Amino acid sequence: MSTGTIVAIVIIALIVLAIFAFVLPRMRARGQERKLNKARGRAADGHREVAEERMERARLAERQAQRERAEAELHESRAGMHERGLADDDLQDAPEPGRFEREGEREREDERTR
Repeated sequence: MSTGTIVAIVIIALIVLAIFAFVLPRMRARGQERKLNKARGRAADGHREVAEERMERARLAERQAQRERAEAELHESRAGMHERGLADDDLQDAPEPGRFEREGEREREDERTR
């Protein structure tokens, strides 16, 4: 082999080594970045799922509160009617003071669990 050929092989080897020295770390960094992006996506999806579940529970609680408010307003209006003497025919069905009507609530809870 001539000296020129040896020098050319050494130069090519140095170029290849330089390419590997610069390209491999970048490839590793890109791979790590892809893994990091996937992990971020999974974490964000998990948080979104939890948020959706909690929003649904909040909606259910709001609907329950609206029903309870409506029932309370109904009882309040019935109380006003009794005070004015407009509902004397319903006196037998009126709940006693200090007692709650739990039967209707139990029936509603049983229907919800079915």
